[in-house]
Amino acid sequence: MTTAAARRSERRISPVFVGIVAVMAVTGWATWSGFAEEPGVAVFLFVTAGWIVSLCLHEYAHARTALHSGDISIGAKGYLSLNPLAYTHALLSIVLPVIFVILGGIGLPGGAVFIERGRIQGRWKHSLISAAGPLTNVLFAVVCTAPFWLHTLDGVPDPFRYALAFLALLQVTAAILNFLPVPGLDGYGVIEPWLSYNIRRQVEPFAPFGLLAVFAVLWIPSVNSAFFEAIYSVLGALGIDDAQRYCGQDLYRFWDGVDEYCTLSR
Repeated sequence: MTTAAARRSERRISPVFVGIVAVMAVTGWATWSGFAEEPGVAVFLFVTAGWIVSLCLHEYAHARTALHSGDISIGAKGYLSLNPLAYTHALLSIVLPVIFVILGGIGLPGGAVFIERGRIQGRWKHSLISAAGPLTNVLFAVVCTAPFWLHTLDGVPDPFRYALAFLALLQVTAAILNFLPVPGLDGYGVIEPWLSYNIRRQVEPFAPFGLLAVFAVLWIPSVNSAFFEAIYSVLGALGIDDAQRYCGQDLYRFWDGVDEYCTLSR
């Protein structure tokens, strides 16, 4: 295989990713059309598939930015194929975030592309690589909320509207958590190149525990309340009210029983 052919193969979109997008499209149609007998099942599949797609795009953004910044090894690792199974830690990047969505309705930051930082010159490039992932979540949130803040929801079925609202909530939480300047998260990766060597060396051992520390702090009721108030304020500014957000999560967790309020046509 020639070098050019090998590079094309490395960048070919994975059938696994195409399959996930297909699930998202079909279940989105089922949610919109009312084809699904139980809208909660369709909403669950649509939001889960959409969340996995966003996780893949998050990692792809890191990888693509690293490639253009000088790490030419990215393609051979399969990161440009959008295949979730190609990531260094598929469990942390895909499975665990999905479990957190199911259990708690929070967008857990993924993140597991191995970048050879030694190939990359310049602090700005290092910062941009780290920022690229959560910026993708921001863009995804803007797309999900566009029908709300553009006031183009006339005729949009309630279940689909609620599903978009909940998917937007996941993107906003993922973006905010990822941008926290905590070791192990992308926010710290943005500022790390600008720190002194001594500070970076002292902080490095704590990186594997950064996300755990964030969730431990979020376990504190007052902090948890303040965090979600901030999330809801962002969603409100983007046109999503509490009822839409609540019904999106309620339909998503259909196994708990759907609130009758969320099944009434309005």
